[in-house]
Amino acid sequence: MLDAFLRALEDTPVARAVREGPTLYPAVELAHLAGLAVLIGSVTAFDLRLLGVSRALSVRALGAHLLRWTWTGFALVAVSGLLLSAANATALAADTAPQVKPTVIALAGCNAAVFHDAHARTLASWDTGTAPPPFVRLTGAVSLRLWLIALTCGRLIAYIG
Repeated sequence: MLDAFLRALEDTPVARAVREGPTLYPAVELAHLAGLAVLIGSVTAFDLRLLGVSRALSVRALGAHLLRWTWTGFALVAVSGLLLSAANATALAADTAPQVKPTVIALAGCNAAVFHDAHARTLASWDTGTAPPPFVRLTGAVSLRLWLIALTCGRLIAYIG
């Protein structure tokens, strides 16, 4: 049943155009890389601040500024990633990296939700000038590691199919 769905996905006009067109696959891949740069850049900047780097910067202000870039990068990565995946769905389904990557991204999202739910209430006490609490630093470190794993999976996916 899954094989039939994946073959049908690959046979859609959009997936076929991405896979067979001379310029569409590279263009979608470039959009994916640009989205990654924005997403990972904004997440990394925020996570480094959570680790205690640049304590003079307000976490609240930095987060407000970077969040729109994070979501913009994520949207670009999600759309382009789905297009790239649809183009080679059956080959990707047979490998581990494409299965691990969305799980790791979901875990990174859960980690961000934990930060926003658990730590945002205490933010005023460590917003600027002081080291973030240990659990806040842990969420930043976990985020960096999860996104590094997601990036590694993405690089491995490039060699499939």
